[in-house]
Amino acid sequence: MDISSGMWMALVLGGFPFLGLLLWWWNELWYVLPLKMRQSPTGDKLPPGVMGFPFIGEMLTFLWYFKVLRRPDDFINAKRTKYGDGVGMYRTHLFGSPSIITCFPAVNKYVFQSDDIFTSVWPNVDLMGPTSLVSVSGKSHTRVRSYVTNVINRPDALRRIALLVQPRIIAALESWAQKGRIKAFDEANKLSFENIGQLFISMDPGPLLDTIDNLFTGLLKGVRAQPINIPGFAYHHARQCRQKLDAIFRMELEKKKNQSEVLTNDVMDGLMQIKDDAGNQLSEEEVTDNIVSLVIAGYASTFLASMWAIYFLAKNPDVLQKLRQENMSLSEKK
Repeated sequence: MDISSGMWMALVLGGFPFLGLLLWWWNELWYVLPLKMRQSPTGDKLPPGVMGFPFIGEMLTFLWYFKVLRRPDDFINAKRTKYGDGVGMYRTHLFGSPSIITCFPAVNKYVFQSDDIFTSVWPNVDLMGPTSLVSVSGKSHTRVRSYVTNVINRPDALRRIALLVQPRIIAALESWAQKGRIKAFDEANKLSFENIGQLFISMDPGPLLDTIDNLFTGLLKGVRAQPINIPGFAYHHARQCRQKLDAIFRMELEKKKNQSEVLTNDVMDGLMQIKDDAGNQLSEEEVTDNIVSLVIAGYASTFLASMWAIYFLAKNPDVLQKLRQENMSLSEKK
């Protein structure tokens, strides 16, 4: 009995390390080994790295750097330290899929400019909607993209947007000056979304716009989360937020349709007026999906850029003075 117990104990103690090593190298055996066994005619090799445990890969390490330490760059820096700079690429396994991380400008440029090889997609594109700009291709993509370019990116459109947001920005700056001390993150977030509400659906600040802001915050958290549709997970909460946003935007669509005359000229109005070659307009689902995808694409990036601009200008008054002089010089030339 003692010998049998000892053998079982030895098997258990020896088996756990073996099982741990097997799990750690499982993704390497499943994904990498078959590729290495194929002889590439060009002699190409996979970049260095490790793919971690089955299914979760390196997500725990990824979340440790991003969520706990709040130093996301160290996730990549750890790989650079371990494997060297090399070609600026490392293999890993994130968000349930084998992945390649690129961290050199030249490599990133090649990836972004090679649309025929690399397709840009959002992690959970279903949250944007099946008919949104980021989900469709072909003629449907072309007609919506053409409108978006005209309404947002053209010089005359930019002037119109500047005139629209300028009064609110001036009022915000005056309010911040009176407060003396502000939280740049909260104030930039609030100001950016108030401008988005006016530009996209002609909605003034108020409880409804605050609700929409909170719903988009919940939706954004689910876009890059694991797609686990169980209560308590970010993805599940994001789906609930999307359903509530759909209901609000459809209500706004009905208001606009029931107007006897066009009273506004916002992005929603423009999307409602788009027609294809056969004269068909976008459906309510297409309008809603594209409003959601456009806001998500520009919301966080806009207010975060504004926040850092406010922060660094406040910390560097000499730069602020130069910027003020430059703007005064430009206004005098007009």
